[in-house]
Amino acid sequence: MRPNPGPSSGPDPAPHLGHDSDSDQIFRLQEQVRQLKEAVVSHAVVDQAIGVIIVLGGVTPDEGWIVLKEISQHTNIKLRNVAETVLIWGRTGVMPQEILTALEDRLGRPVCVGTGLSAPPPGSPRVSGRSSR
Repeated sequence: MRPNPGPSSGPDPAPHLGHDSDSDQIFRLQEQVRQLKEAVVSHAVVDQAIGVIIVLGGVTPDEGWIVLKEISQHTNIKLRNVAETVLIWGRTGVMPQEILTALEDRLGRPVCVGTGLSAPPPGSPRVSGRSSR
């Protein structure tokens, strides 16, 4: 009887030893490519939303990331969906109240909905009392 090696912590050291057909392997590779493409798009959306928050809140990129992450956690909305909402808001001026409230709480000031984005006035508070790094 062979010992049970336990859960695998990485890729199978001898993948595809005749267990899978070529079509199964092609399907798996196509799925991996699809997932990687989705991840690249998602990353771009998040980065763009951070840029909007940087301009809007007068914060650093690290603080913009923190704001986006905290809004996602506070509202229990996936990070990518929050990021998409911020980008839509930047184009249309429309934002769901729940996300707007969380954004204003994180930036420590009201934001302009429906009137376009504007930079914060000089001396406005930083994100949640944090200073730049």
